[in-house]
Amino acid sequence: MNIFITGGAGFIGSNFLKLFVPRYPEHHFINLDKLTYAANPLNLTDLETLSNYDFIQADITDYNHIKMLFERYNPGLVFHFAAESHVDRSIIGPKDFIETNINGTFNLLEACRQFWLNTNDQDISSRENEPKKFVHVSTDEVYGSLGPAGLFTELTPYDPSSPYSASKAASDHLVRAYHRTYGLPAIITNCSNNYGPYQFPEKLIPLMILNALAEEQLPVYGKGENVRDWLYVEDHCRALWLAAEKGTPGQTYNIGGGAELKNIDVVKTICRLLSEETDRKPGSYDQLITFVADRPGHDLRYAIDSTRIKNELGWEPLVNFSDGLRRTIRWYLDNQSWVNSIQSGAYKSWLKTNYKERTQ
Repeated sequence: MNIFITGGAGFIGSNFLKLFVPRYPEHHFINLDKLTYAANPLNLTDLETLSNYDFIQADITDYNHIKMLFERYNPGLVFHFAAESHVDRSIIGPKDFIETNINGTFNLLEACRQFWLNTNDQDISSRENEPKKFVHVSTDEVYGSLGPAGLFTELTPYDPSSPYSASKAASDHLVRAYHRTYGLPAIITNCSNNYGPYQFPEKLIPLMILNALAEEQLPVYGKGENVRDWLYVEDHCRALWLAAEKGTPGQTYNIGGGAELKNIDVVKTICRLLSEETDRKPGSYDQLITFVADRPGHDLRYAIDSTRIKNELGWEPLVNFSDGLRRTIRWYLDNQSWVNSIQSGAYKSWLKTNYKERTQ
């Protein structure tokens, strides 16, 4: 089977490819990535010699190119990771989020509809014996903010707070509509906050790790009371494969790590583990914690109910937060060349504008 991975040079997509390309040599994995600022081909250098892996630089907002690639490969599976995904960037400049997350998803759905649907009998699977499936990778942020109690379920109404989450909510609605209207065999997954190797350092955990190692401020929004549910990236990737393998088209699956923590507690844990891993005096990194003005529309709490994917597909997270965070810290310590390759002057300038100038 030919399998399309959109956004495979990004954080979650590259972890997915590194996990499954070697595991399934009978499948051909084609990585389609535009290579924007958060993508890094260095994530995938160990796959370049494998005969069942190919990389194609492609922009999902370019429908003609996507259509040509469908004509060439006729994929049986599409895992759609490609997205603009940083809330702060969406607040500063939402246009790219609309273009990629909404229009790009629309282009992929249209290509799937054209090449998987036999217009004579409306039978999605009639072109080949193998079933087709579109796995749309989304976020729990589409649900908005929880109070101090309760969990997001697959039936929680959408209530997005940022341009990013609104764009992902719109893409979810498009995927659901293409299933209901055309019978497109699509699955939606909504995950909690991912962490692990290869994550671009604008996100909380890698930002704190790398700033601490550089003896720079650790910017925490507000008082750090916002709660997130943390999911180790490989656990997420396993869930996505199960969704493609066993999931029911038209279904939504929530994927969470079951690790609810306040942001300030995550930062303090990073400081403690970093001190242990670098043989520093306990508490030496804590002094770098700096509270900054909260961002607009900052959701208070996210928490995922993963009952459906556990009961229906047999998925369970295998990596607890303490072990996963230590693994993540160790990876960044051991991969300084990767870190150096992505810490460009433009990125540092963006950090200064978005965090340091908002210090209270």
